[in-house]
Amino acid sequence: MKYLIVGCILMMIFNTNAQNMNQAQETVTNLFIATDAQDWQMVADSFAEKVELDYSSMSGNPAVELSPEEIVESWKGILPGFLHTHHQLGNFIVKENGSIAQVFCYGTATHYLPDENGDVWAVVGSYDFELIQNNGLWKITKMKFNFKYQTGNLSLPEKAIATLK
Repeated sequence: MKYLIVGCILMMIFNTNAQNMNQAQETVTNLFIATDAQDWQMVADSFAEKVELDYSSMSGNPAVELSPEEIVESWKGILPGFLHTHHQLGNFIVKENGSIAQVFCYGTATHYLPDENGDVWAVVGSYDFELIQNNGLWKITKMKFNFKYQTGNLSLPEKAIATLK
């Protein structure tokens, strides 16, 4: 009987940890779903009050600390210029330690905009996220993109920005 009780307690702890890890992963997934849907409030709600955003492997610019509103305004300066965007994530690895979670995943971002030189620009890499849990919700505090390659029409980002002006 003692082993049954200990086993039940361990299962409850494991299930709670697994649920927390799934919620952290879900926060990351929902960020990209919201981005593709241009649901900017949901995008902002995915982030903590300050976020370390690091695209240095692709842009060469150093990581910056931004508010959710600053991130949204930046993304609104290009993403709505595409007819469609599609972010696909996979190969998640989630490590949770109390109220902090580390989430790693692969990511591919496909951007579509009709153009005589090619309609698609795709970027491939991986992401490292850090999240904190606050009042039962996971919020992203760090987002680092690890650039692997890009393909397609590399001038589409400029065209997308120009369509918004």
